[in-house]
Amino acid sequence: MLDECLAFLEDKSKRKSNFNYEVIVVSDGSADATVSTALRYSKKHGADKVRVLELIENRGKGGAVRMGMLSARGRQLLFADADGATKFADYDKLEESLSSLASEWRQDGIAIGSRAHLEDDAIASRSFFRTILMHGFHTLVWLFAVRSVRDTQCGFKLFTRSTARKLFTSLHVQRWAFDVELLYLAERLKLPMSEVAVRWTEIDGSKLTPFWSWLQMGSDLVMIWLRYTVGAWRIAAIEKKEN
Repeated sequence: MLDECLAFLEDKSKRKSNFNYEVIVVSDGSADATVSTALRYSKKHGADKVRVLELIENRGKGGAVRMGMLSARGRQLLFADADGATKFADYDKLEESLSSLASEWRQDGIAIGSRAHLEDDAIASRSFFRTILMHGFHTLVWLFAVRSVRDTQCGFKLFTRSTARKLFTSLHVQRWAFDVELLYLAERLKLPMSEVAVRWTEIDGSKLTPFWSWLQMGSDLVMIWLRYTVGAWRIAAIEKKEN
């Protein structure tokens, strides 16, 4: 994934004189060679282009992504899953969509990578049980959180810096349902969003167990709705505006 990512970004930086980049690899308490491998890339490409953040204890995907996004220095901030399921060249499609929403980084906008156009093929290749779980999760998302986005879970989302700061400073969910909270916050703040079809490939090696992950994410969805509804969780951008 890093080879594909860095080759694409290097080529883009050579073609566009005003384009520069950094890649942040966040290790979420990994016990394998993630950190040592990422550090080799940092040594090869330079610490200004490849940075490595290591969380000693596992926080969950949401906690790791939040750490990386709040540490990023760019005007546009992308988070991407490390498995390379999405082709990195599709960044250009997200960038074009984001530019139509926000002409510069101080404005708000989110371009959301989406696999919704692949749903029929996914249903055809999945078991009946996994298909039921998928539709159940989509129903819970629509009921309790996000209604304007068809695919909330694709790990390929591009934000302006302004938007990333507003959303990630208020993020509470540290597990797999953090994407839903992000988009719930974006809807509450009425931020401009667009869904962009991306290429996606199923990658073997997922650590998610379908039934238990569905229960966990379902409980997180209810928690998101309940805690924001009763005021236990607050949105920092709204409080700042009121003050």
